[in-house]
Amino acid sequence: MPPPHPDPLDVRPVTLEGEHARLEPLALTHVDGLAAAGRDPEIFRWMPWTPYTRADFERLVRDALDAQAAGSALPWAIIERASGAIVGSTRLLAISPADLRVEVGWTWLARRVQRTPINTECKFLILRHCFETLGCVRVELKTDFRNEQSRRAIARIGAKEEGIFRRHMRVQHGVMRDTVWFSILDDEWPGVRARLAAMLRR
Repeated sequence: MPPPHPDPLDVRPVTLEGEHARLEPLALTHVDGLAAAGRDPEIFRWMPWTPYTRADFERLVRDALDAQAAGSALPWAIIERASGAIVGSTRLLAISPADLRVEVGWTWLARRVQRTPINTECKFLILRHCFETLGCVRVELKTDFRNEQSRRAIARIGAKEEGIFRRHMRVQHGVMRDTVWFSILDDEWPGVRARLAAMLRR
């Protein structure tokens, strides 16, 4: 007989609390705050498309909520705890319950909180949730080959670069981007956890 199939991931909306950031399940009530945080189009340079207007940000939220309803995404609004302000968004996507696999992506932050502990803590909170609560065996991250800052940041937390998908997806201005894939496995998580914790202490 084949071995029993693993239990599927129990992915449902949940609030994740840290010292610097709180991740709230994304809702339409976050649209105005997201529009204020994302008013600099340069933030979305490496995204598939750039939201400019409030209507664009509402579309962004509605698309994320539709994906959540379909079981393929789990989106959050990122809240700066010190001010209570919405400063960005992130999500789980490409959720594969049968394979105990998810991707972390669509992460963006207001310019003023980039390169602060908020981004590091968001990654810590999400990865801890993936490995210690959901029971993932693999978490994926990917970025545009041209986005050197993102590639360095993903590697710095201990994710392993796996390769490049050439002409993987169409992004802004009709560019066919090459995508760099990274992953973290469950038995690598303790080391990544320790590295993230050390980064937060600094």
